[in-house]
Amino acid sequence: MNTFKNNFSKILVFLPLIFSAQTAPDLQELINAGLAKNHLLEQQKLETKYTELDQEKLKDIFLPKLEISGKFGYMNTTAHLTSPEISIPKVPPVFPGMTVPENKNSYNVSGFSGSAKAEASVLLYSGGKVKYLNQALNEKKLSETALMQKTIDEVITEISKAYDQFALVHESKKVLDESKKRLDINKKTADKALGYGLITPYDHKKIELAQANLDSKMVEYEGKKELLITQLQILTGLEREKIAQINPELVPIQYEVLNKNVENRAEIQALEHGIKASEFKMKAENQWWQPKVQAVSSLSYFGLYDNLITSSENIAPFIPKKLNWAPKDINILPMFQIGIGFKWEIFDGKEGKSAVEKAKIDKEILQSKKSDAIDKLALNLANNQTNYDIANSQIATKAKARQIAKLALTQAEKEFRYGTIKSSQLIEAENDLETAELDYQTAVFNQRRSAVELMKSTQNLHIDEL
Repeated sequence: MNTFKNNFSKILVFLPLIFSAQTAPDLQELINAGLAKNHLLEQQKLETKYTELDQEKLKDIFLPKLEISGKFGYMNTTAHLTSPEISIPKVPPVFPGMTVPENKNSYNVSGFSGSAKAEASVLLYSGGKVKYLNQALNEKKLSETALMQKTIDEVITEISKAYDQFALVHESKKVLDESKKRLDINKKTADKALGYGLITPYDHKKIELAQANLDSKMVEYEGKKELLITQLQILTGLEREKIAQINPELVPIQYEVLNKNVENRAEIQALEHGIKASEFKMKAENQWWQPKVQAVSSLSYFGLYDNLITSSENIAPFIPKKLNWAPKDINILPMFQIGIGFKWEIFDGKEGKSAVEKAKIDKEILQSKKSDAIDKLALNLANNQTNYDIANSQIATKAKARQIAKLALTQAEKEFRYGTIKSSQLIEAENDLETAELDYQTAVFNQRRSAVELMKSTQNLHIDEL
């Protein structure tokens, strides 16, 4: 039973360490968190939603539209009418004939009026413009999506760089720890040598000074680590405690460019889709002269209430009486209309032609930008390939220098123990190895950075290769 309790207690002690090791985020998790938090990528997604709304708006043009309107108010209107002189021929023996003289009269209608109207309309043919505008918006959306891929690559680059810097700092800590172990051993040797009078107090102080410098570098390491934790926290939104558990390893990336065509780059793809969008825009603007056809149907009502209709003169020369009529109400219902209407702009003041010319210029600008981008990206690819090749050769060079520094320090430690060299020479050999170790790790870091840039050169950046 006691054995079980002891084992259980040990498990409880190590359990937090086990769980914390399991929760340390890897590069994939960091990048996923960074993509979810990146504000520029979020803004680009919202811009794409604008384009989707424009597409929906275009589709809605062909949906039926129903309008209902009405009004009620007081009406007072006067109409002036002058009837010409009319001669009615004689028709014997039935009609003796007569002349109706010219008559000037004014008719006034006053009272309340009300009207209501329901009208439905649907666009049947837009002249083909809507079709091409929709295709232009599709290309615009593809262009925006391509630019989002460029942003994604930049996020991956930024986070992977911070991740590699984290690894570089960890490797630096290992180098410093190894230096500290060696200095502690050499300090004990120096203490004995000082006691026997084999070295001077000055030589002994040199060892202590080297330890102090090493402690200073340890403090600097902690500061760099905290800064990187803050940077990754800002980029990803993850907790500091979780990020602090990261313990990555610097390993060179082996990559070979199989296809040196830069036209797969997101920038070129975005411009290509932009050019296609301009072409569809030109076709849409070219349809300005096409007739537009729509079907219309309406139902109307008109009514007069408590009205008075009067005339200033007699109704007619042969009717010696002025009009003074007060109908209770007059209603006209229903007034139904259905039909097809069209609009054909024969001449629009060159507005349509100007729009076509503008679309042509937009296309030419995009084509020029594409050519310029291809030239610059091809140069960028060549530059990144050169940097990658140099970085690879630097790893081999720094590895060789590190090996030489290790052998030199081993020899210096032997000679120091035998008293054939001074402590300053031992410390110099220690510093050389420390510098060689850090130079090697920095070379691996630079090689990884150059590999990432080379992958981006041909739009071939994949997280699983990092």
